[in-house]
Amino acid sequence: MNVRQWGRDLGMGIRFAFTGGREGWVRMLLTAVGVGLGVALLLLTTSLPNVLTARHRVEEARQDYTFSATLPKKADDTVLIAATDTTWHSRDVRGRLLEPEGSRPPLPPGVSRVPAKGEMVVSPALKELLSSDGAKLLRERIPYRITGTIGDSGLIGSRELAYYAGAEGLVPRAGGARVERLTAFGDPHPTVEKADPVLILMMLVVFVVLLMPVAVFIAAAVRFGGERRDRRLAALRLVGSDSRMTRRIASGEALAGALLGLVVGSGFFLAGRQAAGSVEVMGESFFPGYLNPSPLLVALVAVAVPTAAVLVTLLAMRGVVVEPLGVVRAAKPARRRLWWRLLLPLAGLGMLYPMLGKGRSHGDFNQYLVTGGVLLLLVGVTALLPWLVEAVVARLGSGGVSWQLAVRRLQLSSGTAARMVNGIAVAVAGAIALQMLFAGVQSQYTKDTGRDPNRASMEIDLPDRAQVNAAGKEFAATRGVRTSVALSTGSVADKRREPENMADVTVGDCTALREVAHLPSCRDGDAFLLNSPQFDSDYVARLRAIVRPGHLLYIDPSASQDRGLEVPWKVPAGLKKAAYRKDSLQQGTAGVLMTPSALPGRAVPSLSGRVFVRLDASVPDAEEYVRTTTAKVDPVADAYTWAATEQSDKYASLRTGLFIGAICVLALIGASLLVSQLEQLRERRKLLSALVAFGTRRRTLGLSVLWQTAVPIALGLLLASAVGLTLGAVLLKMTATPVAVDWASVLSMTGAGAAVVLAVTVLSLPPLLRLMRPEGLRTE
Repeated sequence: MNVRQWGRDLGMGIRFAFTGGREGWVRMLLTAVGVGLGVALLLLTTSLPNVLTARHRVEEARQDYTFSATLPKKADDTVLIAATDTTWHSRDVRGRLLEPEGSRPPLPPGVSRVPAKGEMVVSPALKELLSSDGAKLLRERIPYRITGTIGDSGLIGSRELAYYAGAEGLVPRAGGARVERLTAFGDPHPTVEKADPVLILMMLVVFVVLLMPVAVFIAAAVRFGGERRDRRLAALRLVGSDSRMTRRIASGEALAGALLGLVVGSGFFLAGRQAAGSVEVMGESFFPGYLNPSPLLVALVAVAVPTAAVLVTLLAMRGVVVEPLGVVRAAKPARRRLWWRLLLPLAGLGMLYPMLGKGRSHGDFNQYLVTGGVLLLLVGVTALLPWLVEAVVARLGSGGVSWQLAVRRLQLSSGTAARMVNGIAVAVAGAIALQMLFAGVQSQYTKDTGRDPNRASMEIDLPDRAQVNAAGKEFAATRGVRTSVALSTGSVADKRREPENMADVTVGDCTALREVAHLPSCRDGDAFLLNSPQFDSDYVARLRAIVRPGHLLYIDPSASQDRGLEVPWKVPAGLKKAAYRKDSLQQGTAGVLMTPSALPGRAVPSLSGRVFVRLDASVPDAEEYVRTTTAKVDPVADAYTWAATEQSDKYASLRTGLFIGAICVLALIGASLLVSQLEQLRERRKLLSALVAFGTRRRTLGLSVLWQTAVPIALGLLLASAVGLTLGAVLLKMTATPVAVDWASVLSMTGAGAAVVLAVTVLSLPPLLRLMRPEGLRTE
C-alpha cells in the first residue's frame, strides 16, 4: 500500500466530512468543539513551565534582600529600601519604601522613577482596590498619593497587589535588617536549592493526572457521529470500495475533525490566554504573555492530535464490519476479553515497583518509570471500563419502561457508553491518588511553629529603637483588641566585645513578664533569672555563672560594624528566680527578665520590641484594624497572625496548582460529556420521535437518558476509586510514607465527578425535549 493511495483516501474522507450537508457540518462542529476543548487545555498545560519560569524571573529581577554582613557605602547610585508588606483580607500586599541617596539611584523593574516623599506608584490591581468603597482601612494604612502604576515587568501577576512609595529618614542596617542600602535590584548570585525528590515525584504525577483525561477525551471526540459515519461507509462499499479503503476514508473524516479541532482549540486557547489577565484563583494570577507554550510542545500537540485521530479511528473500525448493505453493529458483538486489559495496570505497577520505599534518602525517582507507570495505570481504567460496563449491563434485570429502554441501549452500545465516561473516570482515579499522596506527605511539609493562637492572636515586630511602651498603648486602644502585651528583647554578655557567653534579656512591666514566666512577686525595679528546661544543662550552668549577683555584664555587646551601644549593667544583689511558663509568649527564652526601672536608660535604644495582641472575635475586621495601627506606629513594623503550624511554600504552591488544574480538567470533562450527550441525542432523534409518536411519555424517555448516563458513571466511579486507591497506596509506599486512606478526599472527588454528570444531564434535558417532537420524523 503506497503513500499515494493513503493520501487519496484520506483526502476523500476529508472532502466527505466537509460536504455532508447540514448533518455533516453539525457533526464536524461537535467534533471540532470537542477536540478544540482538549487542545486548548493541552496548550494551557504546556504553558505552565513558562509561567513558572516567567514568575521566577520577575522575582529574581526585583530581589531587594541582600542579607549581607556589610553595607555598601553611600553613593550617587545607591537607594535605601524598606519592606512594608501587609495583608488585606488574606491577600498579600507587597510594599516598599524608597529613599534615593543620589541623582542616579537604581530603579526596581516596572518603575520609571523613584516616587517623592508622600507619593507612590501602585499595581493596577491595588489602584482598583484602593478606589473601592470597602478599602477605607487599607487607604489609611497606605496613605500615599498615587502618581503612577507599576509596569508588567515588575509584577508576577496581573492581580498582584504591590506599591513603591517615597520616604525620607530611613536608617540602614546590615545583616538582613528592615532597611537596606542597594546599588542594584536583583540577585546577582541566585542560589540553586537541592531538588526535593518527593516534590518532583508529586509534580510528575500531577502533570500526568491532569493531561491523561484530556488525551482520553480527544480520543473519544474524534469518534463523534460514528454510527452515522459507518452507514455512509456502507454506501461506499456498495459502489465498489474495499474494507481497507473504507477505513482509510473514515480516518480521513476523523482527521478533518481533528485538524478543525486544532484551529478551534487554538482559538479557545488564545481567548482563554487573554482572559487569564483578569482572573485570580486562590491568590494566583498571570499575565497573558506568560502563557506561551514551548514551540516544541506546540509542534508535538499539532502532530499528536491528528495522528491520534487516525489511529483511534483505525482501531475502532476493527470492531465494525462495513458491508455494502449495512453495518454489522446491531448483531451481538464478541465478548470483550479481560486478560490483555489487566496487563496494562499490572505493567504500570511493575514499572513503579523498583521505587517502593525510596523516600528522600535513596536518590531521585526515575521520572520515566514514574511517568510510564502512572500512565499505564490510568490507561488501564480506559481499557477495563468497557469490559466492566459490558459485563454488568448484560446481567441487568427487568424494571420499568425507562429502565428497560436504558438497559437495552447500553447492551447494544456499551462501548459508546464507556467512551463517554472514560475521561471522568481517569480524572477521578488520578485525583484520588493525588489526594492520598498529598494528605500522606502533608506532615512532612508542615511544621509546628511553637505558637499558641489561644495565647495571642497576632504579633507585631517593631523596628529597632522603637518606643515599645507607647506602641503597646496604641494597640491596646485599637478597635477589636482585648489585651495588648508589650515586650522588649536584647542580649547581655560577659564581655564588651567578642563575648564568650551570652544570655537573653526580656524587658516589660510585671503584667507583661507574667506572660513569659511565673514570678514569685513583682514590682517595678525587679529583675529575675529565668532558666528554660528547653536548654541543656551546660547552657544553664554557663548562664548561672555569668548572671550572678554583683557580676558586671554588658547589654547589647557590639558587633564589628556597630560600636558604642554597649551598656554596663551590674547584676543586682536581690536577683529573683522565675519559673518557666510552658505557654510563654516567647518560647525558648532564658536569661534575665527585667522591669523597666531595672534597665539602664542608655540601654533602651539597643532593644527590639514586640507587641502581642489578643483579638475580640466578635469584632469584624479586627485583624485589619491592628494592621492599620501597625502602619501608623511605624510603616516598617511587621504584623502577622499566629498559627500553630505553617506549610512549605513549594508544597502549598503545588497543591494550589493541582486545585487550579483540577478545576480546568473537570470543566473540560463536563463540557466534553455535554457535547457527547448532545451528539448521541442528535443521532437518535428519529428513534425518540418515533417512540413519542407511539405514545411513550416524555418523562419515561427523560428517565431512560438519565439511567443511560448514571449506570456507566456509577461503574466508572467505582473502577476509578479502586484504581485511585491502588495508585495512591503505591505512591505513598514510594515516598516511604505509611499508607492511609483519606476517605473525605475520596468521597469528595467521586462526589465531584457525580455532580458534573448530574449537571450535564440537566443541561441536556432541554435539547432532549426538542428532539422528541414529531418533526423529528421528517427526512430529506
